[in-house]
Amino acid sequence: MRSYLIFGFLLLLLSCGKSTQETLPFIGDREDLDGSKIVHSIRPFSFQNQLGETVTNDTYKGKIHIVDFFFTSCPSICPYVTAQMKRIQDHVADYGDVMLLAHTLDPKRDSISVLKTYADKIGADPSIWHFLRGPKEEVLTIANEDYFVAALESPDAPGGFDHSGKIILLDKEAKIRGFCDGMDKNAVSEFIKTIDQLRATYE
Repeated sequence: MRSYLIFGFLLLLLSCGKSTQETLPFIGDREDLDGSKIVHSIRPFSFQNQLGETVTNDTYKGKIHIVDFFFTSCPSICPYVTAQMKRIQDHVADYGDVMLLAHTLDPKRDSISVLKTYADKIGADPSIWHFLRGPKEEVLTIANEDYFVAALESPDAPGGFDHSGKIILLDKEAKIRGFCDGMDKNAVSEFIKTIDQLRATYE
């Protein structure tokens, strides 16, 4: 876990606040011992959204997507980060090629009906913003190992989960291209520009 925390922190420093004139990196790619390139990818998943629909990697195929991790009873960072995700939704609402994805860390309490109530309350558009629930350990693994977002269950953390407020940007091939601190409104403003920069590369 400590290595993921350090790696995630370094990626956050490298990703936030970059000029929109710079080429966006492919985050997570690395070289094997023989010099061959290992391309980082998000493992296959199949979860349910706030409407009870099955959502998989294929749902986001050919779409730029924005990802975060939260839980509805979170008393600390989640409400603020979710508000920033709503800002992003409002910005991309008419794009047609950008979607949002929020993974709950607490599927025990976050039933489908709870997720729907939460999503409706904040004004989430279910056609482009999915709130997903899946097996807890699977979601924690995806957070830490695939998205490089620190997340763990902890009885000492507010609400029972200690997790990062990072928002993640993936391209249409599901490659990670950037991060942003969802607790920093100014950083999110720059992140929105980065989304537009990434879209421009497909024109």
